[in-house]
Amino acid sequence: MLRKIFNGLVLLPLAMVVVIFAVANRHMATVSFDPFDSTDPALSLTMPLFLVILLAAIAGVAAGGAATWFRQRRWRRAARRHEAEARAARSQLDDSKVSRFASPLPSSNALLRPRAE
Repeated sequence: MLRKIFNGLVLLPLAMVVVIFAVANRHMATVSFDPFDSTDPALSLTMPLFLVILLAAIAGVAAGGAATWFRQRRWRRAARRHEAEARAARSQLDDSKVSRFASPLPSSNALLRPRAE
């Protein structure tokens, strides 16, 4: 319930800001990907300015997320290694508990040995 209220208090104003931004910047802008010929570019896109800005922001967030993910590779590897070590230690502990509580009956070899008289 609290999460829905929080999302409403954050997402509703954010959506309103995006809509107001889109309405204020709806004129067309040409994005050129040809650095050599600016008068007649070989590859260009014409789209609303708000779309250009929003796509650039989304690309920036994606690039930042990817860079962060790649920088944290060392920590993820260490966490996997520590998890494997912890799993092995738990297994070793379980095995030692089983052997400690094993039945103290004599082994079958002791029963088969002849008595020395």
